[in-house]
Amino acid sequence: MAAPSHTTSYYAASANDKAFRAPLTNHITADICVIGAGFTGMSSALHLAEQGFKVVVLEASRIGFGASGRNGGQIVHSYSRDIDFIEKHYGQDTGREMGKMAFEGGQIIRRLVDQYNIDCDLKDGGIFAACNSRQLREMEEKKALWEAHGHTQLEMLTPDSIRDHVGSSRYEGGLLDKSGGHFHPLNLVLGEAAAFESLGGVIYEDSAVTQVQEGDKAVIHTATGSVTADFVIVAGNAYLGGLIPKLEQKAMPCGTQVITTEPLNEAQQRELLPQDNCVEDCNYLLDYFRLSGDGRLIYGGGVTYGAREPDKIESLIVPNMLKTFPQLKGVKVDYAWTGNFLLTLMRLPQFGRIGKNIYYAQGYSGHGVTSSHLAGKVLCDAIKGQAERFDIFAGLPQYPFPGGRALRIPYTAMGAWYYNLRDKLGI
Repeated sequence: MAAPSHTTSYYAASANDKAFRAPLTNHITADICVIGAGFTGMSSALHLAEQGFKVVVLEASRIGFGASGRNGGQIVHSYSRDIDFIEKHYGQDTGREMGKMAFEGGQIIRRLVDQYNIDCDLKDGGIFAACNSRQLREMEEKKALWEAHGHTQLEMLTPDSIRDHVGSSRYEGGLLDKSGGHFHPLNLVLGEAAAFESLGGVIYEDSAVTQVQEGDKAVIHTATGSVTADFVIVAGNAYLGGLIPKLEQKAMPCGTQVITTEPLNEAQQRELLPQDNCVEDCNYLLDYFRLSGDGRLIYGGGVTYGAREPDKIESLIVPNMLKTFPQLKGVKVDYAWTGNFLLTLMRLPQFGRIGKNIYYAQGYSGHGVTSSHLAGKVLCDAIKGQAERFDIFAGLPQYPFPGGRALRIPYTAMGAWYYNLRDKLGI
């Protein structure tokens, strides 16, 4: 039987490591078993291996197969709900503690890239681009909020100054986060996997977990083997399936689409993104884009609810790209793909324990690149017995979507329609 393959993305085509790790075929023991080899799983596994734990990772498909290897590749700080929302709804203490962690994920990424010499085209600078005056005011408020929590590498962009960063007339200004950035996400997670393996860790691909058996020592079963472990970390996120039903009820997979153009010449690259920053706009159903390491424009957006696979990704994304950059009319699209992220009702991450030794983190709601790397460090600390930060996240309420599976998609789509209308009207 052939080994499973990645989606037909630009990232998969340009991956540094295309080697396949063999599936689990026997019964083994470990200190910790991690389910899922995406950012959450590999950040957890690598942090734990650095602390001397014997860690095994089970991946149903390939390393970075899900959102971690398909996303826009942008370092965007904080959470899908920002710190002021958390303070208002869950109290000043919770807001303050989550504010302390809101910018740590990007620092973890840079630390791992530097320490393990990960080749992933990491570049500095990210922009939140405002499409109307309301959004520009919101960016001014975000700047003040983040600065109050110690993040000072921010600069407001006017309608004129944003042209120095984005070659489009679409935006009324924005917020430049100099500590933001962008990278090749699949090569980052593959580099983290190689770092983990260099510390003695073992990854089994094509090893879907069929059952997690609770007990003083958990037993994690696959079709052809098992792992007996003191602790389990469940890190499947939008690709967990029905393995843990109580987790499935709390969140909903959503699809986002990405295209990548043919390589652009240097003049085109300078015209589009003169400072080589990444960009996301401030709409609820947002667009995001950046240049790849070899000079292609990577452009994404087009959220679909319930993880539906669109028939023609290009037809969803190319009109948005041309609205932003009409000068790209006629440019060839070389790659188009879709991937799923996991949305929670409150749009905040869900951390928790099942029993005494099964931990999980999921539901980053579109802010998974940095939040998942933070999650790995927080989960590692909790297993070491330093659970204060984990308990902050675990203390947030985790509501199921109303109406169960039948109604969560239409309810969420209706909410998205409302916010999309607000964005179009600028109110």
